[in-house]
Amino acid sequence: MSAVRKSPSSGPQSPDVWGFYEPDTGSIQYVAADPNNAKAAIIDPVLNFDPASASTSTKAADAILAHVEREKLEVQWILDTHPHADHFTAGAYLAGKLGAPHAIGSKAEAVAAIWRDLYHEPSGFDVHRDFDRLLDDGETLGIGDLQVTAMLSPGHTLASVTYRIGSDAAFVHDTLMQPDSGTARADFPGGSAKVLYDSIQAIFALPEQTRLFVGHDYCADGREPEWEATVGQQKRDNIHVGNGEDEETFVRLRTERDKTLNIPDRMLFALQVNLRGGRLPEAEDDGSVIFRIPANRF
Repeated sequence: MSAVRKSPSSGPQSPDVWGFYEPDTGSIQYVAADPNNAKAAIIDPVLNFDPASASTSTKAADAILAHVEREKLEVQWILDTHPHADHFTAGAYLAGKLGAPHAIGSKAEAVAAIWRDLYHEPSGFDVHRDFDRLLDDGETLGIGDLQVTAMLSPGHTLASVTYRIGSDAAFVHDTLMQPDSGTARADFPGGSAKVLYDSIQAIFALPEQTRLFVGHDYCADGREPEWEATVGQQKRDNIHVGNGEDEETFVRLRTERDKTLNIPDRMLFALQVNLRGGRLPEAEDDGSVIFRIPANRF
């Protein structure tokens, strides 16, 4: 399977969707477009980061820019599904290049409050300043003639949002993985396995043929990367919540699994960037940029 793949529109009110696999973090960036007028949104773009050297690059985001130019798309929105813990968002970078507004769910303010304490930055992380729009549950915007609806999907984080686009596409971030990989962890600050289960059931209430696009894939058993499955496929085959798995069993499984996981190697860097919309910390007087890393908090 290619690291870039198109999921074509199925008809009226159905978007074309391109997925771009970023192998360093197993992340998928998306471009969704109205095929009738080439208006588009970018979902969960990645700013590359090497934690060993604390250096950034724009390789993954530049691939999105090249694609937008090649397909002659007009990007109307840049959307983040949540403040990511395992990669940097390229939202600010792409907004600067494309002149498109950058949005995230309104509960990002609650996540910012948690991390202000963890980073000991009581006046830091002004999401109202650093994002162009904070979307409430059920709030809508448009790309071309397609409606985009923000659907609050907490559990993985307090601020996780599913974006429903058009008639048959939903970007479910880290709530679900591919069916053979199950679901996202729920042990980050503000996470909850029980709340995650409820969010998944709300996603499962969407029409069976809705294409669900996940935020990560770690290539289970060495297979090629995958990132799309229908609601029907997830309900039937997901190894954590498929086949009608009950809440109690899921919560126990998810909680036990989370206890075995290390925190992502980029997390303590990423949250202080992503809660700034993808901007690095403000430069010091000499121009150097310094990350704050809390010791002995995790």
